[in-house]
Amino acid sequence: MLDIAEELVRWVEQGRDFAVATVVAVGGSAPRRPGATLAVDADGTAIGSVSGGCVEGAVYDLCREALADGGTVLERFGYSDDDAFAVGLTCGGVIDILVTPVRAGDPVRAVAEAALATAAAGGRAALARVVTGPADLVGRALLVRPDGSYDGGFGDRPELDRTVAAEAAALLDAGRTGTLEIGEQGSRCGAPLTVLVESSVPPPRMIVFGAIDFAAALVRVGKFLGHHVTVCDARPVFATRARFPEADEIVVEWPHRYLERTEVDARTVLCVLTHDAKFDVPLLRLALRLPVAYVGAMGSRRTHLDRNERLRAVGVTERELARLHSPIGLDLGARTPEETALSIAAEIVASRRGGTGVPLTGAHTPIHHDLPARPTARIGSVA
Repeated sequence: MLDIAEELVRWVEQGRDFAVATVVAVGGSAPRRPGATLAVDADGTAIGSVSGGCVEGAVYDLCREALADGGTVLERFGYSDDDAFAVGLTCGGVIDILVTPVRAGDPVRAVAEAALATAAAGGRAALARVVTGPADLVGRALLVRPDGSYDGGFGDRPELDRTVAAEAAALLDAGRTGTLEIGEQGSRCGAPLTVLVESSVPPPRMIVFGAIDFAAALVRVGKFLGHHVTVCDARPVFATRARFPEADEIVVEWPHRYLERTEVDARTVLCVLTHDAKFDVPLLRLALRLPVAYVGAMGSRRTHLDRNERLRAVGVTERELARLHSPIGLDLGARTPEETALSIAAEIVASRRGGTGVPLTGAHTPIHHDLPARPTARIGSVA
């Protein structure tokens, strides 16, 4: 439910009762990922989405029923060969959806309110809810903070609380939403449980180096994709708010010096558009050694080859060079700054999601790619 936190916080402030339907697991070509939520209040107002339209009507009815009877339910929707337009996913996928009432007096209410407030304010938190298991646990929730502390819980099962909190904190640290398979008493003990962990983290960073017209277009696309976008350039005449009104931050500093002091993580993307060796080489030497999601650099193929030789000369290894996306972007035949920004964004998405960049028409590759989960004990996680 954290993906629609801002809207739900308003409902909470107005004292509304509501039910949330959250995607727990997907299979095949499902349109939304785990964590996607549809919420319905007591007046029948709906916000969010769980399927892009395929099963919204049926899920809406389940939310109304949950509000009426207070019950939590796990429902599976999939493709029907008999009637592709019946309730189900005509795209051929399967989704499991958890429907939970969030009413005044419900055990989950206080925990949900705290999680929603943190997410809406841009803070870091994880909301863990029991999806399958003993009836008295299904729908119960735990709010986990980055330091591992937590609110709420699963009744008189302190070991389960501690186990879920520790595992949820690991997912939160990675900025991931996923499921835990554990025992009712924690670890492997007791009846098996499935717990959905929704992570709320600040938007991923995009740092654009080089205050050129191509950068202005990339800033707009980066914001559209949900990034917190910073523009950095050593030249104050170019790095101005007037030229980059949509950027979250504008920094006038030598690029490599800024990168040395700023915070990055495994979701950060670095786009080097400076196209000047005196900026590129010290910047890329550092960037290619950082644990970031993507490093791309603009330039012709000749510039790329020359830049690689300069980087080798300052100690950059072949393994590090292999991380560099250069020339930056996918081959779209782009000419204008806007088209170039689109090609860069497409490569960033493909890199993140494991896409190939080939046309879907006539291809035999999956439409939706599932990257292997990072190895974490007892967790089946998804991006």
